Amino acid sequence: MKVLRKIIRIDEELCNGCGQCVPDCAEGSLQIIDGKARLVADKLCDGLGACLGSCPTGALQVIEREADEFDEEAVEHFLAGKGKTAPQMPPAGGCPSARLQTLAPMSPCQMANAPSISIGSSGLAGSAGSALSHWPVQIRLIPATAPFLENCDLLIAADCTAVAYAGLQKDFLAGRVVMMGCPKFDDQALYVERFTEIFRTRKLKSLTILIMEVPCCHSMLQIVKKAWDTAKPDFPVRQVVISTRGEIKGETAW
Repeated sequence: MKVLRKIIRIDEELCNGCGQCVPDCAEGSLQIIDGKARLVADKLCDGLGACLGSCPTGALQVIEREADEFDEEAVEHFLAGKGKTAPQMPPAGGCPSARLQTLAPMSPCQMANAPSISIGSSGLAGSAGSALSHWPVQIRLIPATAPFLENCDLLIAADCTAVAYAGLQKDFLAGRVVMMGCPKFDDQALYVERFTEIFRTRKLKSLTILIMEVPCCHSMLQIVKKAWDTAKPDFPVRQVVISTRGEIKGETAW
């Protein structure tokens, strides 16, 4: 039976047939046929978009359309026929650079005492360590099942804040799990769906939303609020706006 749901769409003009998306599809629903990525069958695609991050040309997109319902049993039979088994948790990406990793971040004390390094003749100084506790960091590459999301203080940061605010590592990243993205150029519907699932299924201690003052960046707030209104979680939220000059322009608590 056909239903209205999320599913992958492939732009044939953008697809170069590289095949990097194929191993990222845990259900095996993507194959290279006649030099292009093709969706083998609608019922084999779960619509979560784990394959999006590996496409170098941006040919893959999650859309909403009428399609056969996702069929887990059909996936198992399909993979069995190919000599594979369905994984228990879909990977964030087939490429090693996108696989889920939990790192050992430096503590705030260690960061404060870390030696500084100079970069070239400019005299720019930087910390020798990082407060990053996991990989990947992009919103579309982190599934709700990522183990580092459980019982965490979550930071949702617009991409540009990382370069605009000099103290992001010390003031916002330390002790938090970060999910980064651009609400202007990325799939907003995917963001809403991802955050809704996280808010529903993971126990979060707090949420900090870090955005720029520019108008397009405020879409991130709308995205998070849509997910919040749907999931109705219960944890404190802090929203921080950064100016284009790298200053904290304002803070709001929900």
